Amino acid sequence: MYEVAITGIGIVSCLGNDTNRVSASLRSGQSGIVVDEKRTELGFRSPLTGAVRDFNPTDYLSRKRRKTMPDFAIQTYAAVVEALTMSGLCEDEIQTRETGLIFGCDSSCRAAVEQVALLRKHGESKSIGSGLVFRSMNSNITMNLNTILKTRGACWTISSACSSGGHAIGQAADLITLGRQQRVICGGAQEINWECMCSFDALGAFSTCTEEPTSASRPFDANRDGLVPSGGAAAVVLERYDLAKQRGVKILGKIAAYEFSSDGDHISAPSNDGLRTTMQKALARAHLQPADIDYICAHATSTMVGDSVEAQSISRVFGPQTPWVSSLKGMTGHELWMAGASSVVYSVIMAREGFIAKNLNFETPDTESEKLNIVTETIQRSPETIMCNAAGFGGTNSCLILRFDE
Repeated sequence: MYEVAITGIGIVSCLGNDTNRVSASLRSGQSGIVVDEKRTELGFRSPLTGAVRDFNPTDYLSRKRRKTMPDFAIQTYAAVVEALTMSGLCEDEIQTRETGLIFGCDSSCRAAVEQVALLRKHGESKSIGSGLVFRSMNSNITMNLNTILKTRGACWTISSACSSGGHAIGQAADLITLGRQQRVICGGAQEINWECMCSFDALGAFSTCTEEPTSASRPFDANRDGLVPSGGAAAVVLERYDLAKQRGVKILGKIAAYEFSSDGDHISAPSNDGLRTTMQKALARAHLQPADIDYICAHATSTMVGDSVEAQSISRVFGPQTPWVSSLKGMTGHELWMAGASSVVYSVIMAREGFIAKNLNFETPDTESEKLNIVTETIQRSPETIMCNAAGFGGTNSCLILRFDE
């Protein structure tokens, strides 16, 4: 059994298009949430969204490469390039059967909409073109990155709703722990366009606080009224710890444990014991006690039921003295399929740069969140052990524990 090192991270999100800009946003509590006028025009109940700004796909890939890649796959490539540069891996180490690709992604909606529109417009299928076939597949990230990076190990996409990114990183770590791969490039991505959000908007799960967009996402706050959708891409380079040490690369942290569970209950409402069980299993696998966790990067998305269930689960696991807790979705909105991966990237940034980001817009606790030690102002200290939670539709749960004790 091998230890797993984190040697590179990369990010494109509504907080910035690289780790430096995202770090500055996290430290200062800067929100990336805006009102999308197109959604207002189309009749959305909520036009709120996280917005990736100033990202130009032509800066990263040729037109030929972009033909088979939706925007979020190109954003993933940009995040991966940043992570690989940080890791210092050379082409010979990347282009091997010992290097894999695992990403979390559960939709590629716009491409499907575009191909149907072309068929209806022209009355025949040959006008659709070959690129849309690949852009419309959930696995578009890994299939495209595999051909660009020329990795030859694991290559697949995990689709498990909003825990997809967490499970992708966890499974990547497991492959390394078991000696199946020496390194894995992993993470998660989420498309941010209105097409993929219209049916979600119909559920009435989104915040309608449009007067102050940056105050709309309120995880754990008693006055929360729904989530704000967001997206982008998050990438992590994992390696066998002993090989990373031999290379002399800077170790950013370790994956101390990964655990999972499913509720076996409601398709959209979380159970009262699924995430709790996952956190307990992760602590046991890492050989840690609850008091050993310095900080919980919570999943809380600013929904009434989801936040209450997670708060209750945390207090049941950790007792009256919980670690510091914050949900960064007050700044980012809910990044859906990438959320479990972006929480890892955000956590690495905070641990390496010496702060814990606040739970933006948390003003009034409810009966469950009042039991938590919620971060209301940026804390200027480095957490050494972080727990990252993720949960998704269908009752799927992911928990990762990260160590930063070197």
